[in-house]
Amino acid sequence: MTPRHQRQLGRRKLLFALGGAAVAAPAVAALAPHALADPAAAAGLPLTIVNDSGSFGNGSVHVYIVGNQDGRQVRVTPDGTLAPIALSDNGPDGFTDYAISLAGSGETQLTLPYMSGRIYVALGQKLKFKAVADGNGNAALQYPAGWVASDPNYPVLHDCAEFTYNSSGMFCNTTMVDMFSVPMSIRLTGAKDQTTGALRPGGRASVFAAVGQKAEFERLVVDDTRVLAPGHGLDAGLFPKDYFAPYIDEVWSTYTGRDLVVTTNAGAFTGRVRGERLTFSGPAEVSFARPSTRDVLFCDGTLAAPNDGTTGPVAAVLGAGFNRSTLVSHPAQPTTDPADFYRGALANHYSAALHAATVDGKAYGFAFDDVADFASYIQDTAPTGIRLTLTPFEN
Repeated sequence: MTPRHQRQLGRRKLLFALGGAAVAAPAVAALAPHALADPAAAAGLPLTIVNDSGSFGNGSVHVYIVGNQDGRQVRVTPDGTLAPIALSDNGPDGFTDYAISLAGSGETQLTLPYMSGRIYVALGQKLKFKAVADGNGNAALQYPAGWVASDPNYPVLHDCAEFTYNSSGMFCNTTMVDMFSVPMSIRLTGAKDQTTGALRPGGRASVFAAVGQKAEFERLVVDDTRVLAPGHGLDAGLFPKDYFAPYIDEVWSTYTGRDLVVTTNAGAFTGRVRGERLTFSGPAEVSFARPSTRDVLFCDGTLAAPNDGTTGPVAAVLGAGFNRSTLVSHPAQPTTDPADFYRGALANHYSAALHAATVDGKAYGFAFDDVADFASYIQDTAPTGIRLTLTPFEN
């Protein structure tokens, strides 16, 4: 099977379509100030929201569908139409109210137009999205950043799923790259019937417990509200900034004297450390400086993956190998047997806990978790419906 990071619309491409940093941090996305196109509004996909949380009634669940369409930042209204973000949407409290309420009981039927975006769910309280002016004076939207203690949405129990829906189909995932809070699953019907994101019985509690039992990770657990991804924990001073340093040193030492082979769709790349850089030859010459712990956790910096077909795929495989602690033990990458993942003392144990808790063993615990198809991602080129279910907090 072709690795997901080499297929159309991987998470990195999905986030680019969403506006990149605008959805991954409380940043501002720049958008063109022109009217919405009618064709997209007519191409609706049935979206069903199901509240099986067992802890919150429908009246306490608030849904938000926000994102981009053709480079313009938009939101979906309760009647399934697209509306542009406008500064006038801010209310007296300085925030918008884009909440879509669930039906009084049972399932809620909505329509999803062509767009790339996120479906946020907030439980008990509404989220505070703020419309702001970007550097060009155009209206843009600040997204929630539940991993930032000063963010107005930090006290709110919330989570999201990501998607791109266009004429090529539906591409969607349940993401835990930033944090894990609300258990949810996606069912996508069409050419196939697929489900991902569902947790095992007691899965939410098991994630909180597993992360809390690891000394370096325990501060990532925020009461019973959420578990922060370790990269955001590092930025907040809650996770050691040099956590991966011994393992990074071991990788560099190991491949100073032996080859590391990374195979991608472009072919096999053979690398060794030369002059402090891990340098590969093969279909193209690519090289990487020694990463930091932050680079590993965010799969960024020296491990950033450009969409170039050569450096990007190799970077993705290396990022996955670091997070899964397989690089030293497996000189042929990527590794594909999940029994080999997270066995090292220095591994992304946050991601490990998420994978252990899911029914299908798939989760988006870090940005390159799609390497070898272990991300909670599904797609369909002929979709007929999507179903987002808030699954039980407890079983």
